[in-house]
Amino acid sequence: MRLIIAEKPSLARAIAEALPGSPRRQEGAIVCGDTTVTWCLGHLLEQSPPEAYDPADKQWRLDRLPIVPGTWKLAPRPKARGQLAVIRKLIKQATSVVHAGDPDREGQLLVQEVIEHLKYRGPVQRLLISDLNRPAVTRALAQLRPNAEFQPLFQAAQARSRADWLYGINLTRAWTLTGRQAGFDGVLSVGRVQTPVLGLIVRRDNAIRDFKPHPFYPLWVDLKVANGQLRAWWAPRENQPLDDQGRLIDRAPADALAASLPGASGQLTTLEQQEKRQAPPLPYSLSALQVDAARRHGLSAQMVLDICQRLYEQHKLITYPRSDCRYLPEEHLQLARQSLSGACQNDATLRQWLQGADFTLRSKAWNDKQVGAHHALAPTGKPADFSQLSATEGHVFRLVVRNVMAQFYRPLRTFEVKAEFTLLNEAFRARGQSILDPGWKPLFTTREETPPLPTLTQHEPCQALGAGVEEKETRPPEPFTDASLIKAMMNIGRYVDDPNVRRTLRDTDGLGTEATRAGIIETLVQRGYLVRQQKALRATKLGCALIAALPSAVSTPERTALWEQRLRAISEQQDHPGAFQQALLEDLRALLGQSDADKLRRSLQTAEGAAAGPAKRAAKPKKRYTKKRTSTARKTRS
Repeated sequence: MRLIIAEKPSLARAIAEALPGSPRRQEGAIVCGDTTVTWCLGHLLEQSPPEAYDPADKQWRLDRLPIVPGTWKLAPRPKARGQLAVIRKLIKQATSVVHAGDPDREGQLLVQEVIEHLKYRGPVQRLLISDLNRPAVTRALAQLRPNAEFQPLFQAAQARSRADWLYGINLTRAWTLTGRQAGFDGVLSVGRVQTPVLGLIVRRDNAIRDFKPHPFYPLWVDLKVANGQLRAWWAPRENQPLDDQGRLIDRAPADALAASLPGASGQLTTLEQQEKRQAPPLPYSLSALQVDAARRHGLSAQMVLDICQRLYEQHKLITYPRSDCRYLPEEHLQLARQSLSGACQNDATLRQWLQGADFTLRSKAWNDKQVGAHHALAPTGKPADFSQLSATEGHVFRLVVRNVMAQFYRPLRTFEVKAEFTLLNEAFRARGQSILDPGWKPLFTTREETPPLPTLTQHEPCQALGAGVEEKETRPPEPFTDASLIKAMMNIGRYVDDPNVRRTLRDTDGLGTEATRAGIIETLVQRGYLVRQQKALRATKLGCALIAALPSAVSTPERTALWEQRLRAISEQQDHPGAFQQALLEDLRALLGQSDADKLRRSLQTAEGAAAGPAKRAAKPKKRYTKKRTSTARKTRS
């Protein structure tokens, strides 16, 4: 008997439907001729607790840390014992086994750890499925690969699992026990990824709380040129009182210049004109989709992940969603017209987009060299029954279809103009943009970003019609939202001060993975470290206190992002799990020595007063907007 072990029941059903013969159900499995398909229910196994290695570790004690297992043990999850017993019985009868976990690091771990836990020693093949529709599953079944090819991926996932256990168990116990000494009666959870994410938010909230606004004074002038009018802005010289972003912070020079400008003559001294072409945005990875869905539809990262799972498993409308890739296999290009036509059948907006598509075009999205274990999210081609989809499911489905559809639209072509005028020996700058060919842009927005300027000629004369000074005020950083936090986790190098580390992180996956980022945010909310204030994510008093009490290395992204890089290196056979764990233990021992009850007590007391600050500043400060014009100045519109 051949036994196929799927990651979840929905995948098992899709596999059974694609096998020859009539499927016959039995407890925990589906029989199709000489093949039996069974399934996991997510992770059936979990890392054993500390007391499984030594009963003395059931009690939390600082003098027992760090806890480091000699031989690692896995234990069945309480709700998974029944299904694990089914697989144990079936695997004893199997002559070969097919691993059908999801095509990613965790999918490899989830099924393979069950196979190894049950001590199966026969041949194992790997089935990679990213589309649950029958033709795609049939193709995948014809392309089985030896599971041994994926052993490095399994080792990386196993190293990640053990690292999380070591890091989370030891630091959580250390700071929870330290918290009790400081008078806090609760668990202080510390995690390899969740704590640096919390640190990002706490530092952003602190920056907002401590922000001190200052006024600045932009000066505008309306100019008459040969072919119309435009508005230009003064570019003060370095000898003027400027802030670190080149903004004028003393109004007097601006007022003096504004009074002199009306009627003054000058000329266009610098003219830069350039035609630009912009390729369509690539199809989505999960994180990129979460960012866009949060911005456009106000959906949390977890909501987007849940919706994608339903679109993939229940409705079978999109391909495997937990992907970090934004490229598609080249063989999919030949099927794109068919799959997009099917996806667009039952929606007026999608049909309109389909009519504008040119399937003779080929974008850079179709690139086998950029595709790893999984590819970008794409429609499967199954017609969507929108009466069976919720409104949010429909929104997310349209986004996925749109970004693939955009690959068959022409590039956006714009004509951009930058002009610098000289009047009264001062420089004034204007910029504009005109759209030559909207290409893919109407699928995304109809808004025009920068209005065009009149046609200009180098050295042509100009005359000032009116001028004014605006009073504005600097604004604090924006609080994190689901969209901006996911983006920050994807591009974590931007939040690292060390330029060498920043360069190292530029091409890594950042904090967390496509499959875990949404869950990390929700975990922080559930544990009382974060709250949602409308769309903003803000740190609570407890979250602020924990970050203040922890060593900075625990709450900053450098270390955990570099760990992700090492895990990737293990999966590519460029690093070894043993070396990774040894480096982790050295770090862990150093960190445990820094737990400090007095520091945590002070942090909790300080947070009592400070935590309300960020919340009060959640709203944007009001701008003061005034204009000063001379008696002869008049306002004109370009």
